[in-house]
Amino acid sequence: MSREIFTVGSQTVIGMVHCLPLPTTAGFDGDYQKILDHAVQDAKILEAAGVDAVIVENMGDTPFSALLNKTQVAALAAATMQVKNAVNIPVGVDAAFNDCEANLAIAAITGASFIRVPVFVDTVVFTDGIINPCAKKCMEMRKALGKEDIKILPDVQVKHAHMLLPYISIEQSAKEAAENGADGIIVTGTQIGEETPIDLIQRVKKVVKVPVYAGSGVKAGNIKEQLQIADGAIIGSSLKEGGILSNPISYDLVKEVLDGLNA
Repeated sequence: MSREIFTVGSQTVIGMVHCLPLPTTAGFDGDYQKILDHAVQDAKILEAAGVDAVIVENMGDTPFSALLNKTQVAALAAATMQVKNAVNIPVGVDAAFNDCEANLAIAAITGASFIRVPVFVDTVVFTDGIINPCAKKCMEMRKALGKEDIKILPDVQVKHAHMLLPYISIEQSAKEAAENGADGIIVTGTQIGEETPIDLIQRVKKVVKVPVYAGSGVKAGNIKEQLQIADGAIIGSSLKEGGILSNPISYDLVKEVLDGLNA
C-alpha cells in the first residue's frame, strides 16, 4: 500500500500521463489501441522511476473545450482503466479543460483515487470562451455517486486561462476552494512548463490548511526548493525529452527530477 499522499508536508510527486489525441479530436490519427498503449507505458515508467501517483489527462485534445464529448469520455475512461490495472500507485484523472462530471464518473467506475479540477471556484476566459466554476456540481455529484473517498484537487487561477475578474486575489480563490470542499489545491505558472512562482505557493499556504501542490514547471533544478514550501508537485513536460508533450515519459528524466528532490 502506498503512503498517504494527500497530506501537508508529504512532498508528493505526481506524474502526468498525457494521452495522445483522443477519437474525434483534430489530432487523432485513427489508431485507437496506440492511445491505450502509450498511456500504460508512461504510467509504468513513472511508477518504476518512483513517483507517488499518476494523473491520466486528455492533454492531446487541443483545441480544448470546457467539456468532453461522449467519445472522448469513453476513450479517457478506457485509458484510465488500463492505467489503473497496470500500476499499483494511486491514479487520478483530469478531464480537461474542466469536465468535473466526466472526471468523477471515470474515477468512480475505474477506482481512481482523485481528480484534478482546473476551474473550481473561479470564472475564467480561455480559448473556447468563458468557463464558470463547478464546485457545487462537483461536490453534489461526488455525494450522489457515493464516492466521497475520491479526492478533489482543484487549481486556483489556472494556467492557460485568464480570470474574468482579475482583481480577485489568489488568496481569495484558495480560501473559497478550501471552503467548498477541496482536498488539496494546485497552484501553477501561467503556461505549461512555466515555473510556479514560490511566492504564490507561500501566499496560498498561509490561508489554507489543505495540501498545496505546485502544478507547473517543476524540474530537477527547482524541485527541492519548490517542495520546501509546497506539499507536492504535479509534473509532466519536464519528464519528456525536449519537453515535448507528445513524447513518451523518459525514465532517466523522472529519476533526475526525483534525485533533485533527494539531493
